[in-house]
Amino acid sequence: MMNIKEIMSIIPHRPPFLLIDKVLSLEPGKKITAVKNVTMNEPFFVGHFPKEPVMPGVLIVEAMAQAGAVILLSLEQFKGKIAYFGAINNAKFRGMVTPGDTLKIEVEITKIRKSAGIGMGIAYVGDKKVAEGELTFMIG
Repeated sequence: MMNIKEIMSIIPHRPPFLLIDKVLSLEPGKKITAVKNVTMNEPFFVGHFPKEPVMPGVLIVEAMAQAGAVILLSLEQFKGKIAYFGAINNAKFRGMVTPGDTLKIEVEITKIRKSAGIGMGIAYVGDKKVAEGELTFMIG
């Protein structure tokens, strides 16, 4: 298990844009399970939406991308580098994420090249899949 301080030693993201709170399991270069505890204190809820707060889908995708970056940047050849978000393909949103939810993020890397990686991300609230997509990373 990895806490926020350890996560921030791998990826450059910082609050309020760090969108993973804890890593439950990690196989460097292969897969990760991470969580984001969604609270009413998230800055995006001020405007999305004031009377019905919903986590924006793009931020769910960003949370999956940050988890994928941890997988890649945990590899020795990528330590100290940045994983830039290159693309999202076949993104699907299947449910809402609201304050009080725990977003569980699973990402599995399917391909690694010299300076790029591709993975499949899935986000859940409980057992319900709320988002998924294929993520591409460029390592710089």
